[in-house]
Amino acid sequence: MIRLLLAVTAGLALGGVASAQNFEPANPECIAPAAPGGGFDLTCRITSQQLNELGIVKPTIRTTNMPGGIGAVAYNNIQARRVDDPNVIIAVSTGSWVNLAQGKFGRFNENDVRWLGAIGADYGVLAVRKDSPYKTLQDFVDALKKDPGSVTIGAGGTVGSQDWMKPALVAKAAGVDPRKMRYLSYEGGGEALAALLGGTIQAVPGDASEVQGQLEAGEIRVLATFSEDRLPGVFANVPTAKEQGYDVQWPIVRGFYAPPKITDEQYAYWVDALKKLNADPKWQKVRADQGLFEYDMVGADFDAFAKQRTDAFRKLAAEVGLKTTGN
Repeated sequence: MIRLLLAVTAGLALGGVASAQNFEPANPECIAPAAPGGGFDLTCRITSQQLNELGIVKPTIRTTNMPGGIGAVAYNNIQARRVDDPNVIIAVSTGSWVNLAQGKFGRFNENDVRWLGAIGADYGVLAVRKDSPYKTLQDFVDALKKDPGSVTIGAGGTVGSQDWMKPALVAKAAGVDPRKMRYLSYEGGGEALAALLGGTIQAVPGDASEVQGQLEAGEIRVLATFSEDRLPGVFANVPTAKEQGYDVQWPIVRGFYAPPKITDEQYAYWVDALKKLNADPKWQKVRADQGLFEYDMVGADFDAFAKQRTDAFRKLAAEVGLKTTGN
């Protein structure tokens, strides 16, 4: 009887492992919670393509754009309609945690999803048109000091979003009230860049990966990168904000979360997929070509990191006079 019980128990255990190993998403989908052309869209499209091309995920992963609130609409859609759907992953960035910290995702917080992992890191930049009168970050700061409302700044997200935070921290360091800046909100970096090139706005506090193409084409000038050290490649000649006297750094982690009620086995499938992706040299080249930098945190470590960063942004938001929410 004991041997029989052990055999049955072992069979059940092996069955559980086999189930986890055999899980494969059906018609998998990656949701980019912004309009095409920005960082969320880039995150979904290049990751999905490489997961498929490298054979890590066999079914073709489709990308769906779901703009609204820089992630809020997608976050709430998952809670309302797909809370246990293992076939969907959703792009996330540091900006999502900034908004969560300020209660911009409604009643939901950072504990209401399962954080999967990161696929790279980006860095904030401040960009202007090639014919802009602002040649340096100091030119930009001087204009803010003279009249904060004289410089039209535009980017993805509303006041308090991560893109607003970048110039806000520069303004604060220069003794300017960030809340007096003139800021226009767009649905993602793609729309903001179009507005910059069209002359609607004068500066975009975007991300390096978003502006790289326009910088290479000579259509824009990047006044500063919000990185600790100068970025390589096309950004090599762009000074950091710190070099120019404003110690503002804004790394942008790019990754994914999953619905909160998927099983541990389903969660493990996607975590393992991202782990395999990050380890593949072909992906590492694609990532670098897109202006992203290595950031290979997945699973439990990423989950803890996401929650810690959100809490840190609550404190930062309070420092610049914005409302925050508890967790």
